[in-house]
Amino acid sequence: MSTGKKTLVGQIDPTVLAYTAGEDVLLDRVLVEVDCIGTAAHVTMLSEMPLAHPLFTVAEKDQVVAALIGVIRDHRKEAFRISASDQDVHLAVERALTAKLGDLGKRVHTGRSRNDQVAVDLRLFAKEQLFHISRETAGLAKVLLAFAEKHREVPMAGRTHLQPAMPSSLGLWASAHAESLLDDLELIRGAYRQNDRSPLGSAAGYGVPLPIDRARTSELLGFSRPIHNVLYASMARGRCEHVILMALSQVMLSVSRLAEDMILYLMPEFGYFSLPPAYCTGSSIMPQKQNPDVFELARARSADVLSCAMRVASILKGLPGGYQRDLQETKAPFMEALRLTHETVTVLQPLMQSLQVHEDSLRAGCIPGVFATDRALELVADGVPFRDAYDRVKSEPDALEGRDPLVAALQKKHEGAPGGLHISGLAKRATDTIDFVNREQKCYNNKVSALLGIEYPSL
Repeated sequence: MSTGKKTLVGQIDPTVLAYTAGEDVLLDRVLVEVDCIGTAAHVTMLSEMPLAHPLFTVAEKDQVVAALIGVIRDHRKEAFRISASDQDVHLAVERALTAKLGDLGKRVHTGRSRNDQVAVDLRLFAKEQLFHISRETAGLAKVLLAFAEKHREVPMAGRTHLQPAMPSSLGLWASAHAESLLDDLELIRGAYRQNDRSPLGSAAGYGVPLPIDRARTSELLGFSRPIHNVLYASMARGRCEHVILMALSQVMLSVSRLAEDMILYLMPEFGYFSLPPAYCTGSSIMPQKQNPDVFELARARSADVLSCAMRVASILKGLPGGYQRDLQETKAPFMEALRLTHETVTVLQPLMQSLQVHEDSLRAGCIPGVFATDRALELVADGVPFRDAYDRVKSEPDALEGRDPLVAALQKKHEGAPGGLHISGLAKRATDTIDFVNREQKCYNNKVSALLGIEYPSL
């Protein structure tokens, strides 16, 4: 029988160690910085805890924080490693502190578990990722709205079932996709609020017999408040990630529908748009090809993000209350979905900015049949019952020839129609989102700077 490999939490068989560590040795590289920040808050709180024999003096706390800053700097220089025997980022950081500070390093884990430690790490990581995703999603919405403003008087056939339906405009099409993203940003903000609560101090889910101050660590880390119930704080692991993933899924669903439109309208059979060659890819055998690969991959990666959300939900579905190791498997899909969403909304911005519009093709798509409903409603305005007007127009298709699609589209002036887009109001929603994100990020950076006693994130 194997004697096992020595770790901070005991002798573990190498095969078991490799299996249980899973991907954490690799995935946790992105958590090194937030793990150090969370530990700095925990040690600061411990140094303030009213005990006859303080766990840390102020000077000792400062030593630990300085060592944590050193770990962050080493990590940024790619000089910090998480080994298989560490199992994860938490024990790797504790090992580094103990090697540098001796007994001080051995005290940092007092009053907490890796359960609340990883939960707070993931929430801090998610907070920063949501800043980036929200800003880039709002940026994509603004690009679409600028496109809509520029081309608001370019006619376009509105389609249902992909068939020409009614006269519309390019402005209506582009701002529709933008408004979808703006609604998605509201979901992200709701997910951000769910995420903005501290689980630290819940330990293994049942609290600790020490006078810890959970509100203090929450404040130090820039959270809005602690999660109140310590068992729920443990159980919220995975749930919080799924809430975020569902919001990201909506962003990617909006992106996928935009991508599908673009793939269709870039086809020569439509010819509505074209892209500069730099934003397309070619073929290894067909010299003429200019493929819309970015849009195709965006469409596919929306399915990837949806599958990440389903993977997490499927893990959570079978769990009882309290912590279970199954939750480790929610980390990879969570991180993958954050990365894919951020990359996608970012890469689409320059493509939409450089899109070339072919108005002749757009006008040609407005075949006479698209004016049928407008003509029927003209007859209604003259006193003809709608169903009679409908039958009359259907029996007289030649009467629809010669109409101007732009004039027809812009006659619809009510709210949200081609002639009543009010694009500036939508643009303000995008700007408000960016302002909110900038305020929240500045507040977070200020909190971390105060905690570390050094300018963050520059260090």
